[in-house]
Amino acid sequence: MSNSKQKLELTWIGKEKRPKLEPRILLEDPGKSYHAKRRVTDGDIFDNRLIFGDNLLALKALEQEFHGRIKCIYIDPPFNTGQAFEHYDDGLEHSLWLSLMRDRLVILHRLLSDEGLFWIQLDDNEVHYCKVILDEIFGRQNFISHITYERSGAAGLGLGGFIVSTGESILLYKKNKLPQRRVLSHELLDGKTMKRYNKALVNAGERTLVREFESKSNGELVKVFKHTGFEIKTISLAKFEEREEQIRSEFADNFDALFRTNQIQKENQFQRDLVSLMDKSHLYTVDYTPSRGKHEGKLTTLYYFNAELFAWLKDTAELSDGQITKSSSITNVWTHSEIPKADIASEGGVDFPRSKKPEQLLRRIIDMSTEPGDWVLDSFAGSGTTGATAHKMGRRWIMVELGEHCHTHVLPRMRNVIDGVDSRGVSSVMGWKGGGGFRYSRLAPSLIINDRWGNPVINPEYNAAQLAEALSKLEGFTYAPSELYWWQHGHSSERDFIYVTTQNLSAEQLQALSDEVGSDKSLLVCCAAFHGITAAQASARWPNLTLKKIPKMVLARCEWGHDDYSLNVANLPMAQEDEPAVASSPVTRKTKKTASANEAQSGLFGENEA
Repeated sequence: MSNSKQKLELTWIGKEKRPKLEPRILLEDPGKSYHAKRRVTDGDIFDNRLIFGDNLLALKALEQEFHGRIKCIYIDPPFNTGQAFEHYDDGLEHSLWLSLMRDRLVILHRLLSDEGLFWIQLDDNEVHYCKVILDEIFGRQNFISHITYERSGAAGLGLGGFIVSTGESILLYKKNKLPQRRVLSHELLDGKTMKRYNKALVNAGERTLVREFESKSNGELVKVFKHTGFEIKTISLAKFEEREEQIRSEFADNFDALFRTNQIQKENQFQRDLVSLMDKSHLYTVDYTPSRGKHEGKLTTLYYFNAELFAWLKDTAELSDGQITKSSSITNVWTHSEIPKADIASEGGVDFPRSKKPEQLLRRIIDMSTEPGDWVLDSFAGSGTTGATAHKMGRRWIMVELGEHCHTHVLPRMRNVIDGVDSRGVSSVMGWKGGGGFRYSRLAPSLIINDRWGNPVINPEYNAAQLAEALSKLEGFTYAPSELYWWQHGHSSERDFIYVTTQNLSAEQLQALSDEVGSDKSLLVCCAAFHGITAAQASARWPNLTLKKIPKMVLARCEWGHDDYSLNVANLPMAQEDEPAVASSPVTRKTKKTASANEAQSGLFGENEA
């Protein structure tokens, strides 16, 4: 018998274990925040965020403010290859990796806007398992593409193994709807195309009217001209590899004049009639007004040489920053010709061996997903490529990083971008001159800790404002202290407010507070204690007040005191000795016991490239 509630899903040891995350507040460090010394343009963006801390807790901290607001999420998590890298060790057990990623993907899905796109870059170790998890979270109908990204060529890798791996995978999902915009690929003009378009009409000379007649299709006048004194030159592609830079420069200098010729279509009577008026080895032009097509109703000039029709390179390519690129539809295979990797090691001015992604790759992803001013999020920041590229493209960005390279790599890289001294990556093509800024924040410590007798208490590191902000977030209020009303620390609507105090409130104080709030508003009062009255009596006596005691009101809400969710083996259920082995679940009691010390200290960092 079929069960309508059954679904296709991936199972693993520990999947049912979900952490009860504490929604921490973020504490800005003005000494690490950075802003341009002068506003470069009126469109400068300063409200970007760089967050230092565990990225799962950071995502939870962002959830209330950014739920449904992020247009583009790109993450490049550890690939779980088992190889140790300089900045992290990503050799996590398979099931643990799945749990860690699932917990993050769930929150990332909530942060994504209705027209947002989600991109995740992986290799063969986990991409197929991750695809099934993403189908569960996003819905299989929201899968868009499995993109193969050519991260390197086979040259220089030697014979390698049975099959040499030169590519990585990028999975692309939408939240609900695709952005309403057409995106094209811009590839550097290849040698084959250059060979076809290596003629340039340097000078059209003088033209003389040969004949004019009425078009049979629309009655418009057609004029045929013959040119004298014209000049056509051929650009040599000899020794292309040796002279490539010189050849590309010459093509760029002659961009508007480059053409190839096409034979006249036999079924096109209009074209055949025109060619019958021409002798070969001469340049002709025809002025006429098309009755249909993209030039309908507009006076158009056609060029002919050797009785063949001109096709101009400028009609299918563009010149940008001295380079000619061809436009075409984007496919699911991204090669070096589309996304050059030249000088990637120097991008951003920081060294991140084998782990840095090219800004050109992020430029394509961000361009496909967003418009200027939209939010871009990368919770595995690595060396900061996503933020640097988004900043130069005029997008708002959020990056999260736990590793110390947040300070040694990301901070100096973003300062250079803002100061306009980073000329690498997409700086030139975007015309980047500097500007904008960002706020640096770290995760606040856990709100609840145990005192020396083991009793849960409010963390003494919290001051009054931080406590009010933390409890506002826990209760679903927006923290916004009023300048007029001392009892308004936050709001959930225009009539519902929250007040936080560590005082013990008496009945007289509560009465005064109720009178000031008024009958048309409601107030959640979070206090250390209230005496002289019970909660039930208070609710009946002051219907506009709701009383809750700190910290009792939040004790059961979260896992308090957890600062690192990068490796939670202890939280996964252990396989019992008498249980039969499960082939599809690779994490067993033995593998858990042998988890390495390096793994216990590892974080989930970004821009990982095997």
